[in-house]
Amino acid sequence: QVQLVESGGGLVQAGGSLTLSCATSGIIFSLAPMGWHRQAPGKQRELVATISSGSRVHYGDSMKGRFTISRDNAKSTVYLQMNSLKPENTAVYYCNSDRSIWGQGTQVTVSS
Repeated sequence: QVQLVESGGGLVQAGGSLTLSCATSGIIFSLAPMGWHRQAPGKQRELVATISSGSRVHYGDSMKGRFTISRDNAKSTVYLQMNSLKPENTAVYYCNSDRSIWGQGTQVTVSS
């Protein structure tokens, strides 16, 4: 059974940091491109970051410099480190495998 389970979301003040985790099962994680997207209320889902099986990374334009995606193949887990958070970063953050398998999402709320 394929599962992607996000964790680490929550409420944080502006300027703070959070690290999201996405634990996977049922996929060959070491070969899987992984990514994070987010969706704010009333807005379309947007790219946050992706990481290839070879750990090549790509970030959405507004994430560069503040967000870091990484992966641990031994744990079949992908991470998203978010620093200097802003209220506009408030959204549900979704983990995905190759944009075809999605987790249930984790809420991130940044207060001003």
